[in-house]
Amino acid sequence: MRINGHGHILPEPFQIPKFMKDKKLFWVDDDKKFMRQGNWSRPITNTGFFLKDKLEWMNQHNINHAVMLCLSQLYCNGWKKQNCIDAITFQNDFNASIQRDYPEKFTCGFVVQPLYMEHALSEIDRCVNTLGLKLLCLPTHFLNKKGEWISVSEPDVDPIFELANKHGLAIQVHPYDAEKMIALKNQYWRFHLIWMMAQCADTLHLFTLRNLPNKYPKLRVCFAHGGMLGIANYGRRIQGFDGRPDIFETLQDPRKTLGHKNLYFDTLVHDSHTLDLLKKRVGVSQVVMGLDDPFPLGEIDGVGTSYPGRVLDYAVETGILTKNEKKDIWHKNVLDWLGLKKEYFL
Repeated sequence: MRINGHGHILPEPFQIPKFMKDKKLFWVDDDKKFMRQGNWSRPITNTGFFLKDKLEWMNQHNINHAVMLCLSQLYCNGWKKQNCIDAITFQNDFNASIQRDYPEKFTCGFVVQPLYMEHALSEIDRCVNTLGLKLLCLPTHFLNKKGEWISVSEPDVDPIFELANKHGLAIQVHPYDAEKMIALKNQYWRFHLIWMMAQCADTLHLFTLRNLPNKYPKLRVCFAHGGMLGIANYGRRIQGFDGRPDIFETLQDPRKTLGHKNLYFDTLVHDSHTLDLLKKRVGVSQVVMGLDDPFPLGEIDGVGTSYPGRVLDYAVETGILTKNEKKDIWHKNVLDWLGLKKEYFL
């Protein structure tokens, strides 16, 4: 059985409530060629964004099950409270409908916005107890009440982790909104290619310094895109921790959570050498399959030599992974992260 641990799905244009377009919060053109938000737009470059084509694509590539994350555009960072509540309710209800109608094919995530903590906590309970969702999607960063961008690893977000720990949830931490955080000109696709990776590294840095993997032992947290810069930057973090103990007096040595059994990373690192480093740093058991389909930065067919599973296949060819390790990344490790048994799909 092959399970993709990182995918996305769009609602059909007619499924998106009218208020979303009227308020320019988020919508999809009727011809399904663009998704839009305010003055922003993005071409829909692959039909796999939509359910029918997604199922056909999965069947074509022998993908038996897939984890559908929330849309980054609906993290609602900096939104007014009611707009945030309405959009998040729509997103979570939509994802729940996909999981409910196709339980053998999809496990879906739900999202909350830490800025509005009371609603975030009630929405977690609703999604778990009423909608049957077990995967919480969080942005790496969000705008707080002071208008500051802060990591979700900061103490402000602890109530969310406490409740998620009570429910024993899986969590996916995913970057977005880098162009709003970094004072650089928006060109060269730099915010997707460079700064989103730095966002993951920043939140992983704080997550381990604050010893959250041990503080919340029932959580299983996966960092998107292999936590790439966070893994490559491990040595520098250690050097800093040792070199400036005055800064880290009350914080945890990063060495103590390296390879932690509740910290996972997906395979979306794009090359086998980076995957090799990920394996050496955290261990194969902590690596889950992630395709980020159907975005062009995902591991999909039609972009260069890419196809679903290419990095793993090449890693086996070059001796970086064994065939059994590859099999576990596609299956067992994803189940372990989600907290599911294989019998769940039978």
